[in-house]
Amino acid sequence: MEKIWETHSPAETAALGKEMGKNAQRGQIFCLTGDLGTGKTVFTKGFAAGLGVTDHVTSPTFTIVNEYHDGRLPFYHFDVYRLSCEEEMDDIGYEEYFFGDGVCLVEWAELFPDLIPKEAIWLTVEKDFAKGEDYRRITLRQEVEP
Repeated sequence: MEKIWETHSPAETAALGKEMGKNAQRGQIFCLTGDLGTGKTVFTKGFAAGLGVTDHVTSPTFTIVNEYHDGRLPFYHFDVYRLSCEEEMDDIGYEEYFFGDGVCLVEWAELFPDLIPKEAIWLTVEKDFAKGEDYRRITLRQEVEP
């Protein structure tokens, strides 16, 4: 399955994230890909708001994973950009998060595709300056079993 959205401002990108967060279910894994500066953190803040998270959401660039427990489901926000191998994912106990009772959002998941379950939801955020500085194309891909 594939679905595409176009947003024209950070507020629209956050609103899309919020809508997805409202509909997120226990055990889902969202893989967020895109170049630096495309709006992944803006999307994630909206996603967290949709889950009811009221804590300040920041990118866990140096901590690798931030946990939020004040929403309707636990929310685990990963940023694996600085990891160099799968063993580092093992060291942080990624499986407990992936197969736990919350929702995971993993930025830069494409760096470790073999660790991502096949039912994960992949979101790619792209810029196109020809369509405006704040234009984003967000593509959702998910493998659907027949």
